[in-house]
Amino acid sequence: MRDQPEQQAPPVQRLRVRYAKRGRLRFTSHRDFSRAFERAVFRARIPMAYSSGFNPHPRISYAGAAPTGSASEAEYLELALAEVVDPVAIHALLDEALPPGLDVLEVVASPGGSLADLLEASRWRIDVDAEHAVAADAVARFLAAEEALVERMTKKGMRAFDARGAVVALAVLPDAPAPGRTSLDVVLRHGTPAVRPDDVLRGLEVVAGLSAGAAPLMTRLVQGPLLDGGEVGDPLAARA
Repeated sequence: MRDQPEQQAPPVQRLRVRYAKRGRLRFTSHRDFSRAFERAVFRARIPMAYSSGFNPHPRISYAGAAPTGSASEAEYLELALAEVVDPVAIHALLDEALPPGLDVLEVVASPGGSLADLLEASRWRIDVDAEHAVAADAVARFLAAEEALVERMTKKGMRAFDARGAVVALAVLPDAPAPGRTSLDVVLRHGTPAVRPDDVLRGLEVVAGLSAGAAPLMTRLVQGPLLDGGEVGDPLAARA
């Protein structure tokens, strides 16, 4: 009989990490990021806890990753550690080990519970090729619609779903990012299937004929619990 794998000791500490994807690194896929992060953890010599089995892996839990091509200031993961460490020291080690554009913003001790359960909604800024008045008219028509059916290819094939139902709030920002461009502020409720910011853009086109242009820039600003009034809270606010 094959020898049974060594059972790893349980973690003694968990840390939650907020990081950003900026610039060209927004085109990094989640799989590529996870590989880069595991290499960074190894280079930084962080005392990770490992999974049991014949191929142990560092215990890193990812939650609520942004779509490839989207920038983000609010990506989250959780580390399980084999030793108790200072979160401030881990912040510095990770930030030094990761390439510019994948930037660690905050590291805190986990208070327990599920990080994924706290990520109920996201706030996005979307920059589109449209004049302010045209975008404002399209947003008003979108918000007045009962639904905005869009299609997207998923792992289970082409699926149709309602982009309007996930939109908690949608508005046109007063300041233009550049001549001929307009910024949209949108709060999206997380659900199944997940409605992404590009789905909202397709919904705006379906309902109101708004064309976002060839290169809309989508940036997640905040991700966390959905609060009363439609605001998105900080998932790291409750700390040990």
